[in-house]
Amino acid sequence: MLHTTTVKRYLRHALIRAGLEGVSLARAGRLWCGAGGRGIIFTLHHVRPTPARPFQPNAILSITPAFLEQAIKVSLEAGLVPLALEDLPERLADPKDKRAYVCFTLDDGYRDNALFAAPVFRKYQVPYTIFATAGFVERTRSIWWETVEALLARSRAVEFDFGQGTRRLGTETTGKKLIAYNRFAEYVETQDEDEAVASIDVLARDSGIDPLALVDELTLDEAGLAEVARDPLARIGAHSLTHVNLKRVPTPRLKQELEGSAAAVERYVGYRPGAFAYPYGYASAVGEREVQAARQAGYAVAVTTMPGLLKDGPFACPTGLNRVSLNGSYQRKRYVGALISGIPFRLAQARGLGLF
Repeated sequence: MLHTTTVKRYLRHALIRAGLEGVSLARAGRLWCGAGGRGIIFTLHHVRPTPARPFQPNAILSITPAFLEQAIKVSLEAGLVPLALEDLPERLADPKDKRAYVCFTLDDGYRDNALFAAPVFRKYQVPYTIFATAGFVERTRSIWWETVEALLARSRAVEFDFGQGTRRLGTETTGKKLIAYNRFAEYVETQDEDEAVASIDVLARDSGIDPLALVDELTLDEAGLAEVARDPLARIGAHSLTHVNLKRVPTPRLKQELEGSAAAVERYVGYRPGAFAYPYGYASAVGEREVQAARQAGYAVAVTTMPGLLKDGPFACPTGLNRVSLNGSYQRKRYVGALISGIPFRLAQARGLGLF
């Protein structure tokens, strides 16, 4: 029997794909002028060749360099002007500036950003911002979703206490591995996150996987970030100290995550970051308290992962901006055009659907 979360995920992907196909095939963007507003901020994570393995629960977080290049081309063909995220508030506050912009942002500071994404950005002279989590950079915090993927990929069964006693989950098939992955994700989302991540780390180590070695393999260290920062097109932004859901932590911890993250980035690259990306970034991870706290911490701009395009006029709240994911499950050139048009978001809003 399929887990409810797994079924919902499949249905959601099917609806999104159908919506993107419908907009792109109808070329509705030519009919609904102005839906795209003042442009778009794209969210990326991994940029790398597609791994050749059957179990990829985090595939949505990974796009190929070729698709990134397509996304840049489509943006330029649509007349969008590439801009560094930190420069957006000033540009959109200028009443004489009527241009529409595109910003590219990459969360978590993966090594493949420097290896595969940066050359594509340089080829087209497109600015980009990499958001670094201090705990990943300094190898003190594991990336639980990568740990769980690595753990389940090599397991035929796992035993774990999700809070109601130890359970045994069969993981001998790809389908069962995905169900187990969703169970771990729910566990992190509903329990104390620090304790949940620590418990997953223990399970991984008992299974022969070093979570922090995995972080070292996947993410840029301090020297790597400093090297990227030397690229005139690159900006390094802050992404918290521990990648915790900020909406679930007390106010002193929130302040520490915001201010400590800025100080850490300044140590790494020599300048204080003007931009912040909220960990996870969806509605249950970002609220009014977090948005105001980011402003008080001194960030000029902060971004969520809640979908939406840039609105016309100056930002009412530059520390609560929407972004649009370049999702690894929808790597089609025509889908990028559909997203830039803004129509999928208008349709979803009109129908009361949170599809994107």
